[in-house]
Amino acid sequence: MDITRKIRIGDLLVKNQIITEEQLQAALADQKKTGRQLGRTLISLNFIKETALLNFLSQQLNIPFLDISQYPRKPDTIKLLSESLARRFRVLLLEDNEFDVLLAMADPTDLMGLDELTRILKKTIHPVVVRESDLLMVIDQSYHRTDEIDNLAEQLRSDMSDDDNIDLNLLLTTADAVDAPVVKLLKSVFEDAVKMRVSDIHIEPQESKLFIRFRVDGLLYLLTEADLKIATALVLRLKLMSGLDISEKRLPMDGRFQIKVRHQSVDIRISTMPTIYGESVAMRLLIQNAQEFTLENLGMPDEMLVRFRKLLHRPDGMILVTGPTGSGKTTTLYAALSEINSAANKIITVEDPVEYRLPGLNQVQVNDKINLDFARVLRSALRQDPDIILVGEMRDNETAQIGLRAAMTGHLVLSTLHTKDTVSSPIRLIDMGVPRFMVAMSLLAVIAQRLVRLVCAGCVQPAIPEPFQQTWLKLELGDSLDRYSFVRGRGCTQCNGTGYQGRVGIYELLELNTELTDAINDQDTNVFIKMGRQNMIGKNLRSSAVAMVVSQRTTVAEAMRISNQFEE
Repeated sequence: MDITRKIRIGDLLVKNQIITEEQLQAALADQKKTGRQLGRTLISLNFIKETALLNFLSQQLNIPFLDISQYPRKPDTIKLLSESLARRFRVLLLEDNEFDVLLAMADPTDLMGLDELTRILKKTIHPVVVRESDLLMVIDQSYHRTDEIDNLAEQLRSDMSDDDNIDLNLLLTTADAVDAPVVKLLKSVFEDAVKMRVSDIHIEPQESKLFIRFRVDGLLYLLTEADLKIATALVLRLKLMSGLDISEKRLPMDGRFQIKVRHQSVDIRISTMPTIYGESVAMRLLIQNAQEFTLENLGMPDEMLVRFRKLLHRPDGMILVTGPTGSGKTTTLYAALSEINSAANKIITVEDPVEYRLPGLNQVQVNDKINLDFARVLRSALRQDPDIILVGEMRDNETAQIGLRAAMTGHLVLSTLHTKDTVSSPIRLIDMGVPRFMVAMSLLAVIAQRLVRLVCAGCVQPAIPEPFQQTWLKLELGDSLDRYSFVRGRGCTQCNGTGYQGRVGIYELLELNTELTDAINDQDTNVFIKMGRQNMIGKNLRSSAVAMVVSQRTTVAEAMRISNQFEE
């Protein structure tokens, strides 16, 4: 069928007995009320499935049907067409050649749209029909609302005076004005962040630009570059939302606030820091009820999970979870608390800050401004007759000693420590000034962990490791390397073109037996280190990373990247 002729979808569907005349008339009546296209109306009324309609149009119009979620994306090509046009006409530019383009369309019967796009692109258009839901998802992921954010940033800049001074009275009086440019800009940034599963937002003033960056699955991506002049307005607005002192620009500050995005409550932890070009802001996004805290969701191997559960039901002693910032320690601790949370146990947590709320727990947030630090809260918590105590971090000698004494006197204590692996943790406590006997008597076990990116299930494909990757794998697999096959992600709509989607933990668990306890008491720390590493052979973090690779859950490149954090 010639696409240049007007298409009457309804008549064609009735003629081919795909819908009835009665269904067509009902859809036309509904269309008059809603103003939606007939195809969308038929789908919403369940008269036809979207895939069936698109396949029918593909055959009738002789236009290929394409699964856009699997099609390799070219960001530079996509952005040859502005975001506003892509959303207006429900299209996406897939290929761009000298004389023609390949255009994904949700509605190939939109002849007016085709004419307008032909005039704009000045090239021959070869359309392909795609599912609208997939198309909109790709548009969201490809443009990241960049046009909207850039436009709002420019509007905010133009509203400011040339001398860069901000009228604080105006900012305060418009604190609740949803139409203020600074509010609109931040709203768009937060909505984009939640949609992309962002864990952190960074607002960073540079010499001539303001960078806004997102951290997704552990890696940073540049969202946009804006005029440096708007930095002060953004920081002031965020300080207002956090209840921070807007007049203080010389000192770092920490705060928090809560927003609702896409019907989800999001806790925002904010940290400001003065730099030579202005105040830098880092925000951690904590989506409430975004996950269920269970041990099964952690991704621990079954054998380790059994051991961990057994440890959690011990009446006393200390269990440490260790790893760098952003390695999932808090998630592991909350999953552990969910496992042992019951009416029979009184649980007190001492945190900075309280990241998630769990019913049945007594959660306390430290506040250094009023000298309510970890040690002081922990001493008070012990007078509350707890069975289980969670200490957010063993960050100083006093806190560590109080926690270890509590573990010696009939309490189960859970906490975190910043060390690279399990074997380093007891030595770190001793370096902090904790007596060796106290560590030896109180410490039950240490878990070290990292978060590894998973290969995207939507674009996974076989891969052959590079020679240097094979050399690295042989350190763990030896001659059995040839028995395994490997994968990588090509990059698709679902994973935002990265080849990865989601993360899961890898772990090592060191339980302190009699021999290791005796080694801690030895004045030569090398005795414990040597014995501990011997105990962890085949069960350490690198072994866990390689196990993820051979089970085809992640790539060799990702396992090597994450392993560099704890290689000798």
